[in-house]
Amino acid sequence: MRLLLLVNTSASSVTARGRVVIQKALSADHEVHVAETGRRGHATRLALGAAADGVDVVVALGGDGTLNEAANGLAGTETALGVLPGGSTNVFARTIGLTNDPIEATGQLLAALARPTSIRRIGLASVNGRYFLFNAGVGFDAAVIAQVERRSGLKRWAGHPLFVYAGFATWFRHYDRSGPQLSVEFQDGSAIRDGYFALALNTDPYTFLGNRPLHIAEEATLDRGMTLATFRTLSFLPFMRIIGSALGYGRPVRAHRKLDLRTDLARFTVRVSSRPLPYQVDGDHLGEVEVAEFRHEPDVLRLVMPGA
Repeated sequence: MRLLLLVNTSASSVTARGRVVIQKALSADHEVHVAETGRRGHATRLALGAAADGVDVVVALGGDGTLNEAANGLAGTETALGVLPGGSTNVFARTIGLTNDPIEATGQLLAALARPTSIRRIGLASVNGRYFLFNAGVGFDAAVIAQVERRSGLKRWAGHPLFVYAGFATWFRHYDRSGPQLSVEFQDGSAIRDGYFALALNTDPYTFLGNRPLHIAEEATLDRGMTLATFRTLSFLPFMRIIGSALGYGRPVRAHRKLDLRTDLARFTVRVSSRPLPYQVDGDHLGEVEVAEFRHEPDVLRLVMPGA
């Protein structure tokens, strides 16, 4: 096969030695070219070019942001996406069954490429035209990510403790919790008018704290429509109870009355009630929005599945 290895050299787990080992391993059985991403959006352009050139698989070595950009370049084409974990959390790589070690994951990827049935089509969700692989949020979680990105120099070294710190700092100082911030309108005409933040899921788990997954909605899979979790409170105790349930403690997430959970959605619209709110896509803060249009598109991306 013809492979393009996309490498984000700034990603937390990417090292010069590891890149050489991975390139040699892939080159043993495939024709491999290497390209480094240099700025935001670069991976999308490189993936688009690879698809236009008839490359069989684009292998993305980087964090979830790099994977997201590559997926946006490959959606709707015949070129498949191969995944190698190179970031600090690697939500999507771990969700599809890859180990968190990039060199070990290369062995899994090579085994998958040797099987004709390993490449399958999956559905993607999008917000305002930007595809996402696992989740997108409007409101609180995006504000947390914005705080993490303000300290991007620490992210490579602090990892998950930085996210925990940013979560508490955002809750106490950087997010308006005085009243509902948004509404959600659904295709069937129903609506939620008292949302504090909204989280759309294309897969489960939402993220990982170390090796511990946060399960918001186990119904969210690559074979179904979107799941939407609308948080109708940010009061400390109810919110922490929901987080505890996501970590596997107490009653199921769905049982919390201050969380509205809907599955198999094809589309919905989030409208911000006052000033614009931050939003994130696959863990990247993308700015602020007043209206967010969510869509699901089945079978739009060819993906190399290690467990296929």
